Amino acid sequence: MLVETFDDLSGTEASRSIAKGLTQEIVGQLSKFKDIIVVQSFDKRVASSRFVLAGSVNLSADAFRLRVMFFNRADGSVLWADSYDGEMKVSALLKTEANIAQKVATSLAQTYGVISQADASLHVSNPPDDWAAYSCTLSFYAYRANLNQKALPAVRACLEKAVERFPGYATAWGLLSQAYIDEIRFLYPPDERATSASIALALAAARRAVELDPLNVRALQAEMFALYFSKEIEAALLVGKRALSINPNDTELMGEYGYRLALSGGWDDGCQLVEEARTRNPGPLAYYETALALCAYFRSDYPQAVMWIRKATVPGSANYHTIAAAIFSEGGYEADALRERLWLEENAPGLIKNLQQEVANRIVRPEDVDFFLGSLKKTGLAFQD
Repeated sequence: MLVETFDDLSGTEASRSIAKGLTQEIVGQLSKFKDIIVVQSFDKRVASSRFVLAGSVNLSADAFRLRVMFFNRADGSVLWADSYDGEMKVSALLKTEANIAQKVATSLAQTYGVISQADASLHVSNPPDDWAAYSCTLSFYAYRANLNQKALPAVRACLEKAVERFPGYATAWGLLSQAYIDEIRFLYPPDERATSASIALALAAARRAVELDPLNVRALQAEMFALYFSKEIEAALLVGKRALSINPNDTELMGEYGYRLALSGGWDDGCQLVEEARTRNPGPLAYYETALALCAYFRSDYPQAVMWIRKATVPGSANYHTIAAAIFSEGGYEADALRERLWLEENAPGLIKNLQQEVANRIVRPEDVDFFLGSLKKTGLAFQD
């Protein structure tokens, strides 16, 4: 991505300074996303830039306005545009510039942001190997958007081929690790041998990703997942916290780390991160809404939990229906709880058979596990205690 120096429309010393400061702040925030190479007009790589971010700054008596436009360099099509206002108070100017830069970077570069959406809809004829490898990462995000388990084997195979062709591609290694974890997260009934093998593969792939690029957030997110499902909870949370400090604008990571933090007992701090991730993420929201439903459930706010779980329609996910059953049961919504129980009995008998272990694999504190299972028992679900 080429970031052009923003135009100064006012022609004053103050406006020139603000235009330059905003340009540099946005370059810095975008550079935290490791899949994006950010260049400026003096860089020799300008010719290969696929996208351009341009903008202008205009001053009034006590405020400024930044207008930004993001477009495809090949055909000039505008993919995104927005404007941001800020006060001219010296004491607040640096903070205002940083806040605007974070908003721009998040809108463009996060997992389901403008760039990802533009590439997901792009069809390349006879793609070169590097584009084919990159498209594997896009296919992973498409799979995660709706958690279609039938798509997972093809996504895993694509990523395995990508790291074979490009063994230095840290992001692909990280996503491959998450694909291995997803194989056990959604496998009912569980296979202990397959679970152990998948966790070992996930840890190895995640650590390879981190070794290749210690600042790659997807790599660190994968390591967090692999450690969490290996029951190394404290280590997992430390990795997640470090990753978020590297790029606080990555809402995909923010939501996943927040969810792990909440499930491990840090409900207040974790749920706050999930809420912020949902607010800032333009992508699929059902995953966040299911998490927020669980957050409300564990603070005994059942009307709020019901509101979130009704918004988060994930019809094919057994995890969603399990959480919904607990919420409806504990909140006194008997007809809804019965509907969820019948769905689970028909569609996820393997999950019910091993329900206590599956819940304990995700929720860390024994008292939280017991409370959740108690809610499920109220629905009439029969499972081994």
